Amino acid sequence: MAFDRVRARLAGVVAIPVTPFDSGGAVDRDAYVRLIDRLLGAGVEVVTPNGNTGEFYALTEAEARCCVELAVRAAGTGASVLAGVGHDVDTAVRAARHARELGAEMIMVHQPAHPYISARGWVDYHRAIAAAVPELGVVLYLRDPAVDGARLAELGAACPNVIGVKYAVPDPARFAAVARDAGLSRFAWIAGLAELAAPGYFAVGATGFTSGLVNVDPAASLAMFGALESGNFGGAMRVWERIRGFEELRAAAASADNVSVVKEALAQLGLCLPAVRPPSSRLDEPGRARVAALLRDWNLAA
Repeated sequence: MAFDRVRARLAGVVAIPVTPFDSGGAVDRDAYVRLIDRLLGAGVEVVTPNGNTGEFYALTEAEARCCVELAVRAAGTGASVLAGVGHDVDTAVRAARHARELGAEMIMVHQPAHPYISARGWVDYHRAIAAAVPELGVVLYLRDPAVDGARLAELGAACPNVIGVKYAVPDPARFAAVARDAGLSRFAWIAGLAELAAPGYFAVGATGFTSGLVNVDPAASLAMFGALESGNFGGAMRVWERIRGFEELRAAAASADNVSVVKEALAQLGLCLPAVRPPSSRLDEPGRARVAALLRDWNLAA
């Protein structure tokens, strides 16, 4: 099958790199490449420029294109680029075609942000984007608990290149039902709520998970995946306990500091500046101190 290789790579750690900014507020191209190189050097096989950890909704269209260009160049032939696209259909299609022209193998379609979404409209939105780039694998970013397995099955039947679902509804039982109704073997199922949720979703059918933590400590994310893949849930939970404080700090206050915590950690490691864009804000001093303590506990601090 045309998408077998990239689909297989989705059964792993799907990294969502941050978008570093320079002192003038522009995308720091050099820092971005260094961060991607660090991920690939650790063994990550899928990177997602323009994911939520990459501040997708705070980037201009030109900046989002730049991030895909940099990621594709850095990945070369050794890893797959899963480019985030979204907004209105025309914007998403332009971004998808641009990613295709650059050599990206897959796109991830962000959950539509429109306030009025019908079941039919949800299918039509994704079908229009997938149909525009039949050569690319398409991964759906699903955050809406109202979307059921029947809709996913309908979309999969209409679009052979829809190969995966990043499932980010915080309900493993719901996920188990949706995945089976849609076709457990039809899609690559990716746990979209990162490491703290990954063991529960793996237990009921996920084969990979997305990660922002991997920017900071790729070894931990890859160790968790290795344990889950081999059925060693005890080993996975040991990693879970180690990274719990970091991930809970990111999730606090409805994930207000989700990206800020990651960038603060990277800044303390000397890998990029801690700057984020509104509506996010830089981590406060107690938060910075907490990040510093966690990095010391992980033996990552200088």
